[in-house]
Amino acid sequence: MNQEKPNLSAHPTRIIPRDQHSVSRRNISKAALKVLYRLHESGYRALLVGGAVRDLLLDVQPKDFDIATDATPEEVRKLFRNCRLIGRRFRLAHVVFGREIIEVATFRGSGESGDGDSDGDRHIVDGRIVRDNIWGSIEEDALRRDFRVNAMYYDIADFSVRDDVGGMQDLHDRVLHLIGDPETRYREDPVRMLRAARLAAKLDFDIDPSASAPFAELAPLLQDAAPARLFDESLKLFMAGYALKSFRMLRRHGLLAPLFPATARALDAGDESLLAMIEQGMANTDARIAEGKPVTPAFLFAVLLWGDVRDQAQALIDDGTSPALAWQRAAHRVLANQTQHVAIPRRFTHVMEDIWILQSRFGQRTRKRVFRLLEHPRFRAAYDFLLLRAGESEELREQGQWWTEAQELPAEQLAEQLGPSSRGSKSAGSGTRKRRRRRGGRKKAGGGDQAD
Repeated sequence: MNQEKPNLSAHPTRIIPRDQHSVSRRNISKAALKVLYRLHESGYRALLVGGAVRDLLLDVQPKDFDIATDATPEEVRKLFRNCRLIGRRFRLAHVVFGREIIEVATFRGSGESGDGDSDGDRHIVDGRIVRDNIWGSIEEDALRRDFRVNAMYYDIADFSVRDDVGGMQDLHDRVLHLIGDPETRYREDPVRMLRAARLAAKLDFDIDPSASAPFAELAPLLQDAAPARLFDESLKLFMAGYALKSFRMLRRHGLLAPLFPATARALDAGDESLLAMIEQGMANTDARIAEGKPVTPAFLFAVLLWGDVRDQAQALIDDGTSPALAWQRAAHRVLANQTQHVAIPRRFTHVMEDIWILQSRFGQRTRKRVFRLLEHPRFRAAYDFLLLRAGESEELREQGQWWTEAQELPAEQLAEQLGPSSRGSKSAGSGTRKRRRRRGGRKKAGGGDQAD
């Protein structure tokens, strides 16, 4: 176990006793309490840390419970048969209780190292931490965390809250300060910029100017982050119930372009209808999550990238490409470019392509095409998408109304209304040939429309 070291923070350590804070064991998961008590009873320090402590102090029920300790990962594994060690960059212990995982991290130290050099098991390359497994004291551990509000600890030994960096004051002021020099911390891990935006949106906090000032210069560093990691961050931004706030926060701080460059260009060029569509899609997603309804990332990503798909398809059509081929090529090109930035999995891109390509078929109202479209496995998602697009033109508003009414009619009445050769109005791209319904994985992939 580690010996205590002097406090290295500019803020004096505050130990807040149980009767002066709102954290209660009643709101901590039973699994987390088991881990805390077993570590404590085995002679180790055991503290709840991070977002869980922050949320409990804000009277919000946490989704995850992380624990910090002076026990090494190997020592943690010896205490729990249901424990597995993960990670090379950051060695962690996961204690598994059915579907709940309690993450246990050893106090991290503040080892110094130069570019490309290493100190113990800490490696920094070009300012970025590529491995960091130096153990230290709780004071050092607090300084290694990202934001002050995420660096408070709930001690199971006496039920006090420990604050080494001024997190309680930031909770009171509803502001986010980064711990340490912001430029250095963002260079260590550029994704911290996205976390700042996400946390500010989630908590409805402001980002302190000292923490947001480096965004303009350092945002391009996000282009070097792993696309798969940026996909995970995008899910946290847009699929947690505060998508609209996150989207606006990204735009305000210039962080949208590294994630969705084509979308950022279109919005910067003044595409107001696209902006309205995206914001409505975000708001709808937030509302569905609040109501406990299912949502799919495919729908929201389709909304975000719609402007680029629409413009590329129209350009191909103007050059003489058949509408059916134009929409397919546009969808493939946009996804090929986008996945270089955010690696959207195929189970979602298949759904996105169907949503986009089906848009050109809503203007085709022969009996045969109408019934085939109604039976398409992506019809509901594509229909919801059409309703979002209604702000683009009066023609689209009329289409949305027509298809809304068509779904409410009995099949026989709809067929009679259409007639054997009846044709309605056509939109741009309505010459798209009937696409054969794909069989196998493509037909079933993704599932789960944005609709009920």
